[in-house]
Amino acid sequence: MALQCGIVGLPNVGKSTLFNCLSNAKAQSANFPFCTIEPNVGVITIPDDRLIRLTELVQPQKVQPSVMEIVDIAGLVKGASKGEGLGNKFLTNIRETNAIIHVLRCFEDGNIVHVDGSVDPIRDKETIDMELQLKDLETVETRLQKAAKLAKVGKNPEAKKLVEVLERYQEVLMQGKSARVVELSEAEELVTKDLHLLTTKPVLYVCNVDEASVTNGNVHVEAVKEAVKDENAEVLIVGAGIEADIAELESYEEKQMFLEDLGLEEPGVNKLIKAAFSLLELETYFTAGVKEVRSWTYPKGAKAPQAAGVIHTDFEKGFIRAEVIKYEDFSNLGSENACKEAGKMNVEGKEYVVQDGDIMHFRFNV
Repeated sequence: MALQCGIVGLPNVGKSTLFNCLSNAKAQSANFPFCTIEPNVGVITIPDDRLIRLTELVQPQKVQPSVMEIVDIAGLVKGASKGEGLGNKFLTNIRETNAIIHVLRCFEDGNIVHVDGSVDPIRDKETIDMELQLKDLETVETRLQKAAKLAKVGKNPEAKKLVEVLERYQEVLMQGKSARVVELSEAEELVTKDLHLLTTKPVLYVCNVDEASVTNGNVHVEAVKEAVKDENAEVLIVGAGIEADIAELESYEEKQMFLEDLGLEEPGVNKLIKAAFSLLELETYFTAGVKEVRSWTYPKGAKAPQAAGVIHTDFEKGFIRAEVIKYEDFSNLGSENACKEAGKMNVEGKEYVVQDGDIMHFRFNV
C-alpha cells in the first residue's frame, strides 16, 4: 500500500539522521539549515516477531515482510505558510503524505546550531503548528467562499453540509488549534475528503534526545508530553545519534550488546516504525506456505474481500471464502495441519472483519 509518513521538524533537529537510520536511503545530513531540500523517500521494513516465528515453523523458500514509505521533508521556518524559506515546497510535500512524524529537538549541544538560537521544543512545535494552521486557514477560507455561493443556489444539501464543516474548521484554526480536533460524522468526512488539510493528518511526536536521556527522557521531553496531552497523540523518545551508531554495527550480537549497555530492549527506530504503522491505521495478516511466508498490510477494519484484494484485485472480485487461523493457535500448534486437526481453522465469509495477525488462505473464482 502506497501510504506515507512524512518526517517534519525545524532545520537541524535530527530529521535526516533519523531518516537514514530508518531506511537504506542515505539523506544528506549536515550541521546547517536546509540541508534537506528535495524530499527523500525510503521504503522501510516493518519489524514483526510474528513473521520471524512463522518463518521458523514453516521453513519457506522465501520471506516477504510488510513495508512502508517514509519521507524526509525539508526543514520549515517561520513564514513558511507565506512562502518563506522552502515553505511552499515543504507544505506541498506534507500535503502528499498520510501522517506526520514530528521530530522535536530535546537535547543540548553547543556544536549543533539551532535556527532560533536555543533549545525549546515547545516553541519549535508551536512554530510548525502555526504555519500548518495558517495554511489550512487559507485553504478553508477559499473553499468556504465557493461552497457558500453553491449553497445559496437552489437546493444543494451537500454544499450546505460542507459550509457547516468549513465554518467549524475556520473557528478552531482561528483559535490556534489544529483541524484534527474537529470531530466529523461519516457523511461530513465524505464531503470534506478532497480538502487534504495539513492539520487533520494524524501526528506522532518524536523527542530526539542525547544518550543520557534515551531511557527516561529529560525536562524537555516532559514539557512536550504536557503540551500534547490533549491531542490524543503518542510521544516517543529516540536518540537519533545513538540510532546512527547502532545502524553502523554489523552483527546482531553487537547491536544487542550496545542496546543492553544503554538499558534498551530494542532500537528506538523499531518502536518508531511500529508506531508509524499504527498511526496510519494499518494492520497485518499473513499467508504461510512452503513457497513463501508473507505479511500483508490492510486498513484496520477491512473485511475479508477487501483484505484479499491487497494480494490481487481478482481475489476481491471473485471472493468465495477465507480460511482463517489465529496466529496464537498456529504458533502454539506448529503447523496448518495441526490447526485443522484441532479445529482451529475457521471458514469465514464476506462479512468477516480481518483481525491483526490472522493467517489467511483465500478461495476465489474469476
